[in-house]
Amino acid sequence: MNILVTGGAGFIGRWVVKRLLEEGHCIAALDNLSNGRIENIEEFKNDNKFKFIEGDIKDELLLDKIFNDNKFDIIYHLAASINVQDSIDDPKTTFYNDTVGTFNILERAKIQMFGKNAKMDGDKWILDEKEEKYSCKVVFMSTCMVYDKSDEKGINELHPTKPVSPYGASKIAAENMVLSYHYSYRIPTVVIRPFNTYGPFQKTGGEGGVVAIFAKNVLEGKDLDIYGSGKQTRDLLYVKDCANFVVESGYCDKVNGEIVNAGTSRDVTIKKLADIISKGCVSINHVKHIHPQSEIMKLKCDYSKANKLIGWEPEYTLEEGIEETKTWIKTTQLI
Repeated sequence: MNILVTGGAGFIGRWVVKRLLEEGHCIAALDNLSNGRIENIEEFKNDNKFKFIEGDIKDELLLDKIFNDNKFDIIYHLAASINVQDSIDDPKTTFYNDTVGTFNILERAKIQMFGKNAKMDGDKWILDEKEEKYSCKVVFMSTCMVYDKSDEKGINELHPTKPVSPYGASKIAAENMVLSYHYSYRIPTVVIRPFNTYGPFQKTGGEGGVVAIFAKNVLEGKDLDIYGSGKQTRDLLYVKDCANFVVESGYCDKVNGEIVNAGTSRDVTIKKLADIISKGCVSINHVKHIHPQSEIMKLKCDYSKANKLIGWEPEYTLEEGIEETKTWIKTTQLI
């Protein structure tokens, strides 16, 4: 298959690209490198089935060229602004990246499937027979950060949403566009909501994920800083499990028009996570939360829908994922 991965040089995108290349597909990875890094995809540069395109999903002329030059079987749309705290300080950038950028991708998928001159008459398409058409599926990566806080049973796809940040709100808006293109235009689409993902190739600096930051600090003998009480919980999904979920969502027709979660059904407090990673080797401090209004105090995933429709379930425990992440940090950052 010929596949487009937007955000393909990002943390999760890199693992999705790796899995798809291992299966023999031809991959175009589009990334503006605002969050992604060229080092993430360095190992693929000599693969003749891989092509990297540096560019932005808001650049409509670039998207036109990409879709004129290629016909894609699947579009894995992972490109986005990803930082909740940044979205509060700069909501415009997040909205344009996550919502408008998604609209741009959907429009190109629609043109690829039906042509520029196609019109809808009632609920049926009237096509221009002279135009080339090629069917494709769009997999949109959303986030667990659209949800209201969890109860003990965990969050399924019918759980209430509550956009406590512009990031969450932009993702919900994009989700609705993605689903509307399925129901209005009959484009195969799926909205996927992975819970908090961590693992190798995640940034370890201040803009990185909590597991990567904690692991790097412990390996360097530095204290761990926790925002607020540390009683907030997260369902932490190892990146290899996440990438498998993303890829399988693209292959599975049963999830078309659906919203599907992925997580582990185990949540852990940030305080407990710090204890697991530090093993008592460094001090743990509590610091003022940057934007406490954007905090979701309990996130725990019910992934039964993914298991039923796709046959997916996580393979890694939290402890196994943390050890692999630590090993990667030691190996690549010479700690």
